[in-house]
Amino acid sequence: MKLLVANLGSTSFKYRLFDMADERQLARGGIERIGSAESKCFVEIGGQRRELTAPVPDHAEAVRQCLAQLTDPETGCLKDAAEVSAIGFKAVHGGRYSGVQLATREVLDAMAEMNDVAPAHNPPYIAAMRLLAEKLPEIPLVATFETGFHQTNAERLRYYAAPYEWAEELHIRRWGFHGASHRYIATRTAELLGRDDLRVISCHLGGSNSICGIRAGQSVVTSMGMSPQTGLAHNNRVGDFDPFAIPLIMKRYGKTLEEVLDTLAERSGLLGLSGISGDVRDLEAAAEQGNARARLALDVFVSGIRQYVGACLVELGGVDVLAFTGGIGENGANIRAGVCHGWGGLGIALDPALNRMGSGERRISADASATQIWIVPTNEELIVARQVQELLNSPI
Repeated sequence: MKLLVANLGSTSFKYRLFDMADERQLARGGIERIGSAESKCFVEIGGQRRELTAPVPDHAEAVRQCLAQLTDPETGCLKDAAEVSAIGFKAVHGGRYSGVQLATREVLDAMAEMNDVAPAHNPPYIAAMRLLAEKLPEIPLVATFETGFHQTNAERLRYYAAPYEWAEELHIRRWGFHGASHRYIATRTAELLGRDDLRVISCHLGGSNSICGIRAGQSVVTSMGMSPQTGLAHNNRVGDFDPFAIPLIMKRYGKTLEEVLDTLAERSGLLGLSGISGDVRDLEAAAEQGNARARLALDVFVSGIRQYVGACLVELGGVDVLAFTGGIGENGANIRAGVCHGWGGLGIALDPALNRMGSGERRISADASATQIWIVPTNEELIVARQVQELLNSPI
């Protein structure tokens, strides 16, 4: 079975092709600036990378070009597009639908109901999947919702202390996100340590950020709530924020509710606090030059991670593995050091030398640390492919 996994942005399309017989990645590629007269495309097959510029008007055409690249008689890896059994999507919020779902009209309508909750994610996915369902009806489309991994959280950790009817009628609950990444960390750490009973705290740190406490491969508690804007500060999204501040902002600056929400979703987080950038690398460089707001943004970020790791530790009753993943988690030695600072008394001790050397998957905890600390590059696309395969193989 060969499966195509798609990762969509409003003007981008990235993909990986897997042969699920042995979970080999056969190809990867992407298209940027969809809708532009000069869309930039690349494809990598067998270690050979090709780049080109061509007009790509919409996501359906992006998929068509992707399939054309994969079936090229000279450079492709497929004889025919019919070899693709399905296209899997790392979808974000389905509201009344979660887990793994065929992208039916009903599922897409449910996603649309959550557009205001996930404004940067849901609209491009819905638009692309509707186009693909119309123009490529022969290929099944499967949505693997990021909320699905957190369905094992206890009800006491999923409800807000707000009118119960809001949760039942409007789906206002602590859903949690980054499910594919945290699921991969749960799976991979079990493989690395040869145990299926681990207590793992997974730190997904990158453009957006979340912490997840995992026991025996299942999510127990997570930092994100109703929307991907919640929890930790993100590169340009606010994280946790008191909603009673919103009327004050509206009155003081003459803003509409939509304008305030747009600022919280697009120009807040590390970018808003620092006034410089949402990129940790830029902030560390500026902080070294004495920029106080850059230092403040980094300190707020690290403090938030520590608080949520602490909450997970208490909920799990201890931790066997602390795992860092995502662009910052994998490459941010200073962030990791700040997160783990002073935790020796809790049995969590980072080895400073290991933390700053090497690359890729590796242990970075001190020998005396009761908790193993690991860097584990995530593989969300493989998780999506596995979930799609399971759905397609399940009895009707």
